Amino acid sequence: MKDKHIIVLMGGPSAEAEVSRRTGAAIADALKSKGYHVSTLELNPKTVLQDIENLKGDVVFNAIHGRYGEDGALQGVLEMAEIPYTGSGIMAHSVGMNKKVSKDVFKGAHIPTAESISYNGNLQSKEDIIKHIEDTFSLPVVLKPATQGSSIGVTIVKEQDQLAKAVTEALTYDPILVVEQFLNGREFTVSVLDGKALAIIEIRPHSGEYDYASKYTAGATDYLVPAPISEDMTKEMQAIGELVYREVQASGAIRVDVMTDDKDNMYVLEYNTIPGMTATSLVPKAAKEMGIDFPELCEKILLTAGYGKF
Repeated sequence: MKDKHIIVLMGGPSAEAEVSRRTGAAIADALKSKGYHVSTLELNPKTVLQDIENLKGDVVFNAIHGRYGEDGALQGVLEMAEIPYTGSGIMAHSVGMNKKVSKDVFKGAHIPTAESISYNGNLQSKEDIIKHIEDTFSLPVVLKPATQGSSIGVTIVKEQDQLAKAVTEALTYDPILVVEQFLNGREFTVSVLDGKALAIIEIRPHSGEYDYASKYTAGATDYLVPAPISEDMTKEMQAIGELVYREVQASGAIRVDVMTDDKDNMYVLEYNTIPGMTATSLVPKAAKEMGIDFPELCEKILLTAGYGKF
């Protein structure tokens, strides 16, 4: 790879573009420190292949969060152009980006996950959705747009009078809405690199909710690495993360988010195929605990680059 021109692709039109730019800049600096020839490139979906060609790029390091970079679209374009890229293939991205589909995959693969129901705002009225949620779930519940990341549009509904507003907000981001029974335990994340789980991290947001502000505001959340849990619980959670990795045929690094209930039973919330690489990001923290510094982590992900992925 040292004789290749690495293009770190970032930004783009998604709601997570600014986070992506921070991720991309950090990755580019890390790879340069390891002696790689690296350029950053802002994603323009209409001209991306021409832009890569103009830069004489050989390999794409995908740092795009959200739309295009994390839903399989970019991977499809690069596959057709036979340009090697980092991370997972089309299927793992498209499934992971869609919370409704990923829930179905978890259930089919017997991966523990919280009870949930999805709704289609194109086929069901907002009033019918609200009534069905009221009839089916006990509060609190978690409402999520199917295809957003970084907790964008996610609401924990604790009171009845919050429900209509939360449904309306989620549907502005995506016509598909996932409603999940709230779990009253602790929040963890399992980073998996090349199929092997790294250190478990416990997430303790000061606000009590791990929302967008808690994720991207320095000092707003405590990250306990390694998580203060038993060895047996650690091994079980790591095994769950590795199972998700295998079942979705992931590549490179992914992050699997896990919640517990009040009895320490574990439930997978979702997985992230383009984990953040910012100062507050979790995969670098987990890797560091295992003795892998940030430049080495970026290099390991770079070396997964290829095409013809599934």
